[in-house]
Amino acid sequence: MAEITAALVKELRDKTGAGMMDCKKALNETGGNLSEAEDWLRKSGALKAAKKSTRTAAEGLVGVAVNGGAGVVLEVNSETDFVARNDAFKDFVKSAAELALVEACTLEALMEKKLGGATVQQTLTELIAKIGENMSVRRVASLTVEPGVVAAYVHNAASPETGKIGVLVAVKSTGDAEKLSKFGKQVAMHIAATSPLATSVAELPQEKVEHEREIQRELARQSGKPENVIEKMLEGRMRKYYEEVVLLEQAFVITPDITVKKAAENLSAEIGTPVEVTGFLRFQVGEGIEKAADDFASEVAKMAGN
Repeated sequence: MAEITAALVKELRDKTGAGMMDCKKALNETGGNLSEAEDWLRKSGALKAAKKSTRTAAEGLVGVAVNGGAGVVLEVNSETDFVARNDAFKDFVKSAAELALVEACTLEALMEKKLGGATVQQTLTELIAKIGENMSVRRVASLTVEPGVVAAYVHNAASPETGKIGVLVAVKSTGDAEKLSKFGKQVAMHIAATSPLATSVAELPQEKVEHEREIQRELARQSGKPENVIEKMLEGRMRKYYEEVVLLEQAFVITPDITVKKAAENLSAEIGTPVEVTGFLRFQVGEGIEKAADDFASEVAKMAGN
């Protein structure tokens, strides 16, 4: 049996385009024989998946999973929204999110965890080969709070745990868990709609605050007023900015005449113990991915070699 070296794995990867872990497994299964390893990759579906990996996957679903004071949000991409409605795809997203919640691991580690009888990566590879589209687990993140609850909400839901937007909210309190979860879901719905940049003013990146301050200062100067007046105007303008981008300062979509912070204070008074929204995560499918703009005619031309 040939030694399975890194160079041998790289040679198979360069030859086939398959993933490093798939190449290593193929060589292990075939005693280091390159030709047989390539056949193994073809039979396993890994080679078929690799050939689709250059195609942009900007559709898909976000999955959420919560348990008490812990939650996970995960994004899995596909090439088309049609595949995102596939039951097998939805089941994979849901199962991967649940596994990530139990294992509390990074994306890289998650892909090597067992999901049924195979790893997450192997399961995904099989799904790619079966459905015929490129897919990828793009990102995963977790949120915890103690004491309290992490609540979840999915928008444009494909199932109760998957949708186009997934939000987690941490609500810190020793109060009734059911009431905290109800409030947390309302805040999560608010976040899905408003997409705040930070939970509190203190959490806004300082460079972003300073950048906005300079913009507002220049706008205020256009009024022609003295600098001391402009500084007072600036404070008002920055308060307005915070009301637009900071969760706790935003008007609560459920009760627009109060802020999210005030809504938490009202719940605190109702249940007799402090309630604090300490953090959130918001994933939207495809955000930040540059989607191809090819039309049908250009696609046909490419296929024809023009």
